[in-house]
Amino acid sequence: MSDHRAALLAGYLGWTLDAFDFFLVVSCLTAIGREFHKSDAQMALTLTATLAFRPIGAFLFGLLADRYGRRLPLMIDLVFYSVVEILSGFAPNYTTFIVLRALFGIGMGGEWGVGASLAMEKVPVRIRGLLSGFLQQGYAMGFLLASLCNLFLFNRVGWRPLFWLGGLPALLAFFVRFRVKESEVWEKTRHHTWGQLARGILSNWKLFLFLIAMMTAMNFAAHGTQDLYPTFLERQRGFDTGLKNILSAFTMVGAIIGGSICGMMSDRFGRRRTIAGALLVAVFVIPLWAFAPSTGLLFAGGFLMQFLVQGAWGVIPAHLAELAPDSVRGFLPGFGYQIGVLLSSYVSYFEATMAKTTNYATAMAITAVAAFLLAAVATAVGPERHAVEFGAGESRLPPVRSS
Repeated sequence: MSDHRAALLAGYLGWTLDAFDFFLVVSCLTAIGREFHKSDAQMALTLTATLAFRPIGAFLFGLLADRYGRRLPLMIDLVFYSVVEILSGFAPNYTTFIVLRALFGIGMGGEWGVGASLAMEKVPVRIRGLLSGFLQQGYAMGFLLASLCNLFLFNRVGWRPLFWLGGLPALLAFFVRFRVKESEVWEKTRHHTWGQLARGILSNWKLFLFLIAMMTAMNFAAHGTQDLYPTFLERQRGFDTGLKNILSAFTMVGAIIGGSICGMMSDRFGRRRTIAGALLVAVFVIPLWAFAPSTGLLFAGGFLMQFLVQGAWGVIPAHLAELAPDSVRGFLPGFGYQIGVLLSSYVSYFEATMAKTTNYATAMAITAVAAFLLAAVATAVGPERHAVEFGAGESRLPPVRSS
């Protein structure tokens, strides 16, 4: 296996298993709530806790990645969140569970920035968007696997053993150790002192603020259309566990296809146009996604929605990696992304609370319209460095293209 394929596979599997662990809570939310005697809104706070603590992981592991290389922080992170996930399956009460989900958020936040920077620095420039879509849809694959596990195993073993499967990412650390080489871009452009690294980060504060704004809107779009969708299917549409998880899994098939196609399109048409275009089209899919009168149309709406939302997200690893200077690529995209997660982390709680006075479909539809328009505008007015050559030096960077 070539080096860039090994790095891409490591990043993909890391993000897949990360998302699998996160979406186990989404898939089992009502069941866990019954055992702990908590409402949907209270259980949604466990999702908020995970999302809110992700910036801590991005900060810590991102700094380590820019100072000491991509591989070691990635391996440490994989082992850390695996252990926390296993412990989540043993949580005796709600308080312990929410603390463990917060700790898991630290590990989840660390994986994306480090794994994405390692992979994007190695893949061929001409197909960076396509492979970005593949990498990002590890997230959708994790959701798909969580839905399938819930479908086939939940009624037999309950929710706790599903979390014990979360120990699998620890094995991935061995693959990174023996099959993935360090990033040559990092070796050429690394900062040799913490002071140099700090100055490199601070000199890009304007870019950092833009990344926060853009990724806040993007995370509203993603989590606002995903996290409570299984709960909506169960509470409002009356789906049983089997049908709920079949539909959730089907939407992730759409996400995987959309991420790959939109990623490929961004190689030709540019990152901003592809992201903004997918989000604007998604606005018109909302009625079918949330208010479809039949189960068949709901399947179609769910598929199309995640095709477009995760299609836009498929461009993100390439777009953020290209915007970030070489020497702070481990830190800046990942931390900006996860601050956006923090600022949008209350979206599932907001939707669950709004649903008490309206319903889940209305709450999610209102959130989706606002998030899609905001994210499309933020992306369109921002900068772009499409197909920049990493490690070439600042003097050879193409100019930043803005609207």
